[in-house]
Amino acid sequence: MFPEVVSVKAISKYKIWLKYSDETEGEVELSKLAGKGIFKFWDLNNNFMRVYIDSDSKAIAWSDEIDLCPDTLFLTLKGITFEDWKIK
Repeated sequence: MFPEVVSVKAISKYKIWLKYSDETEGEVELSKLAGKGIFKFWDLNNNFMRVYIDSDSKAIAWSDEIDLCPDTLFLTLKGITFEDWKIK
């Protein structure tokens, strides 16, 4: 089971800092998503800076329509694939 995300904050445009319950923490760059489809929302009214942890799903969210899987972000932070994580 993946650790739970316990804290998130936007630290610059398209970059967030995350902390997980196992003390894993770090920055994730999300610029590859920016300006595409629904992610255009980030550029309106400084919305990217309003990131939060959804209380129901525990996803990293910006609105009811935009969220990212915290497990995928965890793997990104660790620099490993799901298969690598499963082996541990």
